[in-house]
Amino acid sequence: MNSPKDTLFATPQLEIAGFRFDRAVARVFPDMIRRSVPGYETIIAMTGTLAERYVQPGSQCYDLGCSLGASTLAMRHHIRHSDCHIIAVDNSAAMLSQCREILADDDGEIPVELICGDIEQIPVHNATMAVLNFTLQFIPVDRRNALLQRISDGLQPGGVLVLSEKVAFEDPQHQQLMIELHHHFKRANGYSELEISQKRSALEDVLVPETLAVHRQRLREAGFSSVDVWFQCFNFASLIAIK
Repeated sequence: MNSPKDTLFATPQLEIAGFRFDRAVARVFPDMIRRSVPGYETIIAMTGTLAERYVQPGSQCYDLGCSLGASTLAMRHHIRHSDCHIIAVDNSAAMLSQCREILADDDGEIPVELICGDIEQIPVHNATMAVLNFTLQFIPVDRRNALLQRISDGLQPGGVLVLSEKVAFEDPQHQQLMIELHHHFKRANGYSELEISQKRSALEDVLVPETLAVHRQRLREAGFSSVDVWFQCFNFASLIAIK
């Protein structure tokens, strides 16, 4: 089923509130993220490939900030062990409601537990894979270390975390170039200058990106022995961190 087109910021708004994952966003989310995040489909597909490689028998997998369940479905269809379990968490009831409908129509056999809650409070245990897919960037910076430490503590040795984020760059010239290339990507996907500008305003102070160097250091401090980027396009990147 095709997603409705994202036109949430297509008309001028007198006051732009902070971005929220409400019912309006959930309705157009597949179209929004496809047209806004370069490489998103590749990251999702390869998340399934990583699940096939890393998920071990009798273990749990976590999709933290699952939105409509794209990463959950990718894992579900590539996990090779029937005694595994996926826990998908999001704090948006609207997103989870739609995610539940999508999962109901899916023929995957791996059990999925949907939880509407705060990913910072969800216990992680007996895990061999966890996914933070464009989620950490919405957590206050001073609480990110604790969340990654909680995930690391709950992963088995050899377990993997996939961390996908919008990233920043230390070099101001390169930072500006990546912003401009991203805006070009959005224009090529049909977004107007008004839409680009208004959405950027809505995300300001809500989505706070950090550099790849900061992400690498934080992951190593949390106990991951191997950390590096496996995918990047403009200012969007995904890292693999192995416990």
